Amino acid sequence: QVQLVESGGGLVQAGGSLRLSCAASTRTFSIYQMAWFRQTPGKEREFVAAISRTGSSTYYADSVKGRFTISRDNAANTGALQMSSLKPEDTAVYYCAATASYFGSMYSTTTIYNYWGQGTQVTVSS
Repeated sequence: QVQLVESGGGLVQAGGSLRLSCAASTRTFSIYQMAWFRQTPGKEREFVAAISRTGSSTYYADSVKGRFTISRDNAANTGALQMSSLKPEDTAVYYCAATASYFGSMYSTTTIYNYWGQGTQVTVSS
């Protein structure tokens, strides 16, 4: 079992930045592909970004491309999501997710991820 713990959420004004972190309770974090999703009340969980095991490949939702950057530090067993130029529509609970499976082209699919964090709230005021 892998536990994921997100941190770094909060309240920020539109145009501002936040950095989310995801700490994994495993020393073999490098075998997991990870991603960030977000969810607002009454809506399905939405893909934000994903990163391969080594960090050599990254994927983004069109809505965040150019504003968000996903990264990971396998030595520290952590992942991160740097969010810039935030908009009110970015307001959501953000979740870190991980899978030991190769996600291929399925990186944006929630069902491929076995492990999820508890979520961290991000609120962007206008």
